[in-house]
Amino acid sequence: MNSIPFQLIAYEGGDAAQRPAPSESADLLDAYSQAVTSAADRVGPAVVSLQVRIGAEKIPAAPGAQGQASGSGFIFTPDGYSLTNSHVVHGAKEIQATLADRRQVAAELIGDDPETDLAVLRVHAPNLSFVPFAKPNSIRVGQLVVAIGNPYSFQATVTAGVVSALGRSLRAKSGRLIDNVIQTDAALNPGNSGGPLVNARGEVVGINTAIIAGAQGICFAIPVSTAIYITSQLIRDGRIRRGFLGIGGQTVPLLRRVSRFYNLPAETGILIIGVEPNSPAARAGLHEGDIVLAYGGHPTENVDELHKRLIGESIGVPSPITLLRGHEKLDFTVVPTESRQAA
Repeated sequence: MNSIPFQLIAYEGGDAAQRPAPSESADLLDAYSQAVTSAADRVGPAVVSLQVRIGAEKIPAAPGAQGQASGSGFIFTPDGYSLTNSHVVHGAKEIQATLADRRQVAAELIGDDPETDLAVLRVHAPNLSFVPFAKPNSIRVGQLVVAIGNPYSFQATVTAGVVSALGRSLRAKSGRLIDNVIQTDAALNPGNSGGPLVNARGEVVGINTAIIAGAQGICFAIPVSTAIYITSQLIRDGRIRRGFLGIGGQTVPLLRRVSRFYNLPAETGILIIGVEPNSPAARAGLHEGDIVLAYGGHPTENVDELHKRLIGESIGVPSPITLLRGHEKLDFTVVPTESRQAA
């Protein structure tokens, strides 16, 4: 008895009514392709390739030369203001931007913020293309997104995927937590850092910043809401103003009986393991061994929560801080000073 090839069985099997007609499949592919190509056409001219000199060797140099770095960025205003990652340009002595039309121009570092891994540059050249920001919080899980950048110096590389998740947290190289990070499966590689992640309308929804080495399709972008806030301050001040208390701390669990007695909303607090002399914390009367429960009227479950409260607006403003000293709950007033260091 002759056997029927497996390939034939697999091809003929199933309900033909459930299989899309060839024309329908082509229409779906065309719609997807049109969305990606349309976004790439709108955004591509505003994407720049960055060559950064950190050491003594001048640009241009051989790719990967010692003291050289590279990355991506994009222009977001007609007068040349551009965004990239802080880790691409931090400590740069010279930055050169290659525009989409192959013009090479010097880029000026306006300011960078390692805490959010964002930096603002400015390129001075006529007839610049630029890309708009999307409205904050306008994206959804599953939405099509397109990434454009220069991985491994392959200029103007386009990849596409979806928003895999929202509200992720990512630890910056400085140690601070970046909130509300976008997770996407749009492929990113070294050199994509600082490039735009855009929606189908060609609006920037995120700034590509990190991948998980060895993972498949797990990439991250800083959300446009963070970018808009940080960008405005960097253009205005050249840096981000943050408050400083002068304490070192770590997250610890609270004793259950103490939490019940004081009806505390959180199960953890911040154990102060060090107080700098003559710091705002020292002047306020904080001691090593105290546990911070709240700052500015908001619970501080961990060090990251306290960092969120020490924003520029808190500098010089007397703020209430609630502590647990032994088994006694105490309230103090502290006046943060300005510092680039962690709280």
